[in-house]
Amino acid sequence: MRRLGIAILVIAWASAAQAEPQQLGSRGGVQASSAPAQSVIVVPAGTTVSLALTHPILNRTAKVGDAVYAETVFPVALDSQMAIPPGTYVQGQIDTLTRPGIFSPHAQFQIHFTKIIFANGYTVDPSDFQDVTIGQSSARQASAAPGMPLAAPGDVIPAVANAYVQASPRNDVLLDNGSQIEMVLQVPLQLDAASVAAAVRASKSVRLGKFKSASTCRTIPGTPGTPDTVIPGTPGTPGTPDTVIPGMNGAPDTVIPGIPATPGTPATVIPGSPSTPDIPCPGPPVVIPNPKAQRQSFQINVPVQVSGKQLPAGSYQVTWKGLGPLAEVQILQKKKVVASVQARVVLLNRKSPAVAPAILTNSDGSVSLQSLRFPGQTFALYFDQGAAGEKI
Repeated sequence: MRRLGIAILVIAWASAAQAEPQQLGSRGGVQASSAPAQSVIVVPAGTTVSLALTHPILNRTAKVGDAVYAETVFPVALDSQMAIPPGTYVQGQIDTLTRPGIFSPHAQFQIHFTKIIFANGYTVDPSDFQDVTIGQSSARQASAAPGMPLAAPGDVIPAVANAYVQASPRNDVLLDNGSQIEMVLQVPLQLDAASVAAAVRASKSVRLGKFKSASTCRTIPGTPGTPDTVIPGTPGTPGTPDTVIPGMNGAPDTVIPGIPATPGTPATVIPGSPSTPDIPCPGPPVVIPNPKAQRQSFQINVPVQVSGKQLPAGSYQVTWKGLGPLAEVQILQKKKVVASVQARVVLLNRKSPAVAPAILTNSDGSVSLQSLRFPGQTFALYFDQGAAGEKI
């Protein structure tokens, strides 16, 4: 009977193993045979992916061109389907680096990413999608993906991070192991659904506690100082009084002078050395939002809509803070705010030669302002064509 029971268990386990792939497919992984399988997952432009560094960036040795290694710490899911699971490795390269100084206690990095490596070995190069033309066939398609950059100029960095780090020149590490930054997908990323599903099964969640700090900074102990050295002085002498011998028979007294007193010498004090306080290590670097304000000008020759707000032809200015990926942009004309809209700040791989407004003609004949590039700048603004602008 015991052998029969074991045989029944083995048969039941084998049947469950054969049925498991079909059951997973019904939940959005590998599709069941009754439904067509989704072959491609498209992660839209503007998606942010949370990363933790697996190798530190050191203050003294970091330079442009150095490799950056990280892994995802939070999953990216689309319509209840996993697109990028946690524990996916990401490799990038430093494009620009600003070190902290005495008057600028911060560091700033721009990093572009070259590889996304899933747990099963499936590898994606974001630059393969730099020329993706989704949304270019018609204005209706373009407005269906708010803020998605068109690839026609070829200057949009496919996947990028712009880290603004609060640090000091005394920090030996600018971005430590486990430091979290955001990778922004600036163009749509196409993934093979079957490979992603296999990677999800092999992936494991990331424990942030596993990252050990690479800092070698240790507190420098202070000195206790030395006490004053006191050399005693010499005591004085009291001296002796005069000796008076009375005279006789009217003779005057005879005075024998005494010995005068002598002063002593004061103590000599040699000051000791003062104590010095401990020199602590600076606080760890912290990634914070970029507070820098931006102000640019542009001109449009025809009336356009921006996020539902109508702008007449004319000259304008735009202001916002930081380098995104999202920013609240104020549009001004003659120093007066005429609209406040949300825009996506898109980083470029080269400077724009001139102001370049991108205009789209909608299916109803209206014209929308899709993006703005500015002369000499390596960033652009892309506007949400679907949301209504806030009226001022």
